[in-house]
Amino acid sequence: MKLKTMVATVLLAGIASAIFAQTPSPSAQPSASAATKTTVDSLAPAEIDETIRALKSNFVDPNALKDQEINRATLEGLLARLHGGAMLMASKTTTPESPAPFYSEVLGNHIGYIRIGSLTNDNVRAMEKALTDFTSKKVDALVIDLRATSSNDFDIAAEMTKRLVAKGKTLWTVRKTAAHQDRAFTNDRDPVFQGTIMVLIDGETSGPAEAMAAALKAHGQALLIGQPSAGLAVEYSDFPLSSGKILRIAVGEVVGPNGQSLFPSGVKPDLPVELSSAQKHQIFALSMQRGLTTFVYERERPHFNEAALIAGTNPEFDVRQQRRNPDENLHDMVLQRAVDVIASLAVFQKH
Repeated sequence: MKLKTMVATVLLAGIASAIFAQTPSPSAQPSASAATKTTVDSLAPAEIDETIRALKSNFVDPNALKDQEINRATLEGLLARLHGGAMLMASKTTTPESPAPFYSEVLGNHIGYIRIGSLTNDNVRAMEKALTDFTSKKVDALVIDLRATSSNDFDIAAEMTKRLVAKGKTLWTVRKTAAHQDRAFTNDRDPVFQGTIMVLIDGETSGPAEAMAAALKAHGQALLIGQPSAGLAVEYSDFPLSSGKILRIAVGEVVGPNGQSLFPSGVKPDLPVELSSAQKHQIFALSMQRGLTTFVYERERPHFNEAALIAGTNPEFDVRQQRRNPDENLHDMVLQRAVDVIASLAVFQKH
């Protein structure tokens, strides 16, 4: 699509969006904006120009189609259509977010679980230690949880990935089309772990974490489990505006080992499994105090027996009372699926 036609398409979509925003729509038409976008995308270049001219000449509110409003509509439409590739912010964030902690645990005596957390040097060291400990404990399978990893440091992401794939492999490339630059990330060290790997992803797996997932799938034969990633595997640059606002633009896109860009489609799971964000974060918070086992392996249900009859108690009733606590019903279905697949693979390999 030529630049002029693309801008006109965005302009028309923005104008339509603004008009729909001003006009209350009946509850019977909840997808009006989606339908409008589909119709606008179907217009030929001549039809786009014709539609804009008709709007300027006939729309009931001429103020909505002044040059300034048209420019605002164009910018609004562009930002919406760039899928997170550009963001307008009130100001540069001055308060850094608290880094998400690293967490590790051995599940079922032979499965190593690692929740990466934020991409920091401290977490790289924590990961190295955890992998070394797993080796001493005869861990033969690994679950890498990227569902809480949305930091924007590709160098640290590469350092973590290097510990899990073969030396000499290209992990990913950050391609900057405007600057005609490609920056390839290659593994220059031997991996710490070699074995079965499962990677957990969802919509909060963003940026370098998406590159990690793609590299682990390509080079570590890892299986991806969960939900599609955020589709924001890009490198951003900030451009300050005269007002103090910040325009954050994606200036580089991540190209995976297979040569395909991860933006804006993201990484798709091999095994789709759903878990609400609220439940996931509850489990993450509680696991720091009580571990993950209770959220993965179902405990054996107590049964009414002769001893209980003599004691005048009912174990089945007692456990139902305990589970009235909402925390008792939390279950990480995504991690459970990973554990089940590892168990199935172990049975298959024995035969």
